[in-house]
Amino acid sequence: MKTIGNVLWFVLCGAWLALGWMFWALLLAITVVGLPFARQCVKLAHFSLWPFGRTVVKDPTASKLGAIGAVLWIIPGVLMAIGYVVTGAVLCFTIIGIPFGIQSIKTAGLALQPFGKKVIRTKDLPRFYSGAWTT
Repeated sequence: MKTIGNVLWFVLCGAWLALGWMFWALLLAITVVGLPFARQCVKLAHFSLWPFGRTVVKDPTASKLGAIGAVLWIIPGVLMAIGYVVTGAVLCFTIIGIPFGIQSIKTAGLALQPFGKKVIRTKDLPRFYSGAWTT
């Protein structure tokens, strides 16, 4: 079922949202200061392509984003979050699109605060929380 969901997601909005993240990744990778931000953009692009069967968890090994970093993230984060919310609202107009709209709106929150979070497969959740997780 998750494969069908991912294929429909990809066709309806995933490809365009992932392209948006890759645009930001390329733009931010121009400078050395922007490389950590570009890495987050690539992580979000990958998650935007195939979100079903994956989940977002807090990464206990991640470092905190400083105030300057949070200010730098506002521009791509807010613009992409608006894209996710608009996409989610449009998808919710049909009954079939409601699960995709909900996923899109949930991902908007991740777009605003991606630092300190890790995307893992849903089936790996028990292993992640048991402490047996290795990178």
